[in-house]
Amino acid sequence: MPPPPPPPRRDFPAFPFAPYPIQSEFMSFLYAALSSGPRALALLESPTGTGKTLSIICSALQWLLDHRDAAARGHPDRANASAAAAGGGEDDEPDWMRDFTPLPPKKEVRKNTKPHPARRQEPRKAAGPEKSEGTGKDDGEEEFLLDEYESDGEEGTRWRAVKRAHCGGGSSSESEGDVDEEEEEEVTPKVFFTSRTHSQLSQFVGELKRTEFSGKLRAVCLGSRKNLCINMDVQKLGSVNRMNERCLELQKNKRGSKVKVEGDNKKGRRAKTSCGCPMLAKRSLQKQFRSEVSDHDALDIEDLAQIGKKIGTCPYYGARDMVRSADLVVLPYQSLLLKSARESLGLNLKNSVVIIDEAHNLADSLTSMYNSKITSSQLRAVLSHLEAYLNRFQNVLGAGNRRYIQTLTVLTRSFLRVLLNNEDCSSTVTSMTINKFLFSLDIDNINIVKLCQYLKESNIIHKVSGYANKLFITQAGVNDLNHLQQHDDGSSIAKFQALANFLRSLLNCNADGRILVARQKSGGQPEDAYIKFVMLCAEKTFSEVTDDAHAVIMAGGTLQPIEETRLRLFPNLLPNDIKFFSCNHIVPPESILPIAVTRGPSGMTFDFSYGSRSSPTMIEELGRFLCNIVSIVPEGIVMFFGSYEYKNQVYDAWTSSGTISKIAKKKHVFREPRNSVDVEVILNKYKEAILSCSKHSGDSGVNGALLLAVVGGKISEGINFSDGMGRCVLMVGLPYPSPDDMELMETIKHIGNYTTPTDDKSFSSNDECKLEPGFGILRKCNRSGQDYYENLCMKAVNQSIGRAIRHVNDYAAMLLVDSRYSYTSSSRSFSCPAEKLPQWIKTRLTCSQNYGEVHRLLLQFFKLNKQTR
Repeated sequence: MPPPPPPPRRDFPAFPFAPYPIQSEFMSFLYAALSSGPRALALLESPTGTGKTLSIICSALQWLLDHRDAAARGHPDRANASAAAAGGGEDDEPDWMRDFTPLPPKKEVRKNTKPHPARRQEPRKAAGPEKSEGTGKDDGEEEFLLDEYESDGEEGTRWRAVKRAHCGGGSSSESEGDVDEEEEEEVTPKVFFTSRTHSQLSQFVGELKRTEFSGKLRAVCLGSRKNLCINMDVQKLGSVNRMNERCLELQKNKRGSKVKVEGDNKKGRRAKTSCGCPMLAKRSLQKQFRSEVSDHDALDIEDLAQIGKKIGTCPYYGARDMVRSADLVVLPYQSLLLKSARESLGLNLKNSVVIIDEAHNLADSLTSMYNSKITSSQLRAVLSHLEAYLNRFQNVLGAGNRRYIQTLTVLTRSFLRVLLNNEDCSSTVTSMTINKFLFSLDIDNINIVKLCQYLKESNIIHKVSGYANKLFITQAGVNDLNHLQQHDDGSSIAKFQALANFLRSLLNCNADGRILVARQKSGGQPEDAYIKFVMLCAEKTFSEVTDDAHAVIMAGGTLQPIEETRLRLFPNLLPNDIKFFSCNHIVPPESILPIAVTRGPSGMTFDFSYGSRSSPTMIEELGRFLCNIVSIVPEGIVMFFGSYEYKNQVYDAWTSSGTISKIAKKKHVFREPRNSVDVEVILNKYKEAILSCSKHSGDSGVNGALLLAVVGGKISEGINFSDGMGRCVLMVGLPYPSPDDMELMETIKHIGNYTTPTDDKSFSSNDECKLEPGFGILRKCNRSGQDYYENLCMKAVNQSIGRAIRHVNDYAAMLLVDSRYSYTSSSRSFSCPAEKLPQWIKTRLTCSQNYGEVHRLLLQFFKLNKQTR
């Protein structure tokens, strides 16, 4: 029998100070939700700046300790095993180094690979550059030969390569012996915490360090090679994809190894190996890394990288090896939510707690992870590489390899043909189901399941790509290859991997996604043509998480509307089955001033809808409004636009009219750059300008700074503008997504049960259609599709304006500049954006009738808050 659940709690001693009432309520609710498992599901909404992260830590980890105490009382043997797992050890690393997907380890399987005949021959004498008549290959090219591959029988028994441990092996002298190392038993249950960005994960670890859990429980933070790789030769490649590929290439330079699995699938023994990466040359250093990390309290990704550099061993694999013994695993979205990533990392969610932060766009994040795309230029490159490889090695390839390579060639040609065939110059973009796509190309008789299995289990991608690179270097040199990989569609491996990813997408159910075929325009560039799979069904992939976990907690500043989340992620649950918590902000009502600004200083109605926002008079009126605002608002103002294009259009118009010069007399003006690398530089300059004005107030007319930002950019998502950094946030218009976004329209059609009158009844509904204009789709789909479109807009608004209030003593004005923010359900049937603002803002919202009212409210607000602080 399972242990009894921990009793309800109201006290959380790990909280580092006396919690506010809403923080106590949040922690108690979360604790109760975890106690209601297994398969509990809860959504907790707490505004940014209310201590949400700290509340999650103190509640969830307290539950973990209480749960183990309860289990110890009922099952002492289980408690002893869990306690023993707190010592040092290693992870049973899955063999993911070729394709990021491990091979299931635990049972003996017939292996269908055979050494290549050429490798069974006697050592050959040195030969000249001529082609060997017997093998059809040049000397020095044996490394590109594939092991023989025998296709599975109809029963589907899968071929498996010899499973290898990852190459965190010892020195060569250590590796020559068959020295085995026993692994630890996995600690369960554990808590998995995931968020979208590296900075959010670092913030979580920073909050964890403020609690007693930092030293009481073992935590490990997982990151990407981009953040954790310390091999300088790999680091200098810059691109994440190129770093991953180079790391994979280094894994190939290692000795063979054995893995023995013993007992009840809990423990394994692994032979040591050596590796081509100097950061993984000695397993003893990996042990030292784990030992030193264990001696510290909670460490973030930067801390792990520093320890790895100090010891001289890889922190990326060192952190992965600590997952089994961890109580808390902190990791990015992709690593937890993507099935192949979970498998390659060896993550076991069974009976554990999964906490997903920043979950306001979880369904869209989840579906986008399963999208795949390949361009015509990538297809051309793969086709030429396959043909060159087959032409050179066909005389020595086994029947299995030759058949699968020929099949890949046929598929690649078919994909290219459909992209380049646009003779009637009609609509260049077509949407269709998976079945329709396969039938239209006459490739529905190809067994794509087995083909994907071949791509995964053979080494075809690396062999063909490696040979292609060798040919290119022979003809053009290494420098030209590096330049091509940096400025073309990626490396040879990346292009082939794009094909493999797309083929894997074709294995989805017919109704789960759509294929977008963007044919080459007449006279257009080849890069304009592509095939893309768009995943539409989030609930199936999310169920893989919810079915295994003891409980799934979704947290965020704004999670409503809950009904949309339910329908997209867990439609089989009734609304009453979902536990939902929402609270107001910790700041007092007088610390915020939200205003719907309907008119400018001259009385002109603000309307920034698509048809009128580019009007010169509208842009001019916005400039007059801002010139007045900058003289009233102290310190920093952040002004959000719907797109980079519109921000630049307004800035250029203001520069020509002299508006920017007028604003600059009161505020230093900064603009958010497109390149995320430059964002940090601009933010530092913005903050320095504000601090400088605060120190020298009265010395000049300048009283702060203005930052022009973009909704959906880095500034709107992950940057906090507390105190003087954001005394006022302006939202210009309603940032609805572009109706020309083809993927978005497919999602809206899926959610809104959209159908066309020309559906082919021989296939499932809406098998193929030329994409209609977005507004036409919005008008025809049902209310749920329209709601989704509006919710995307308001979630972006809420994320942006929530950047300003960060703590209980903070204060800020929020100006929603568009007359549509004043619409109510009684005045307009379709759009009532203000009703979808967070409750703590909506209850304080004032709809101004004229600019004079806005001016008066702002003066009173800042005068009052200046006096009380």
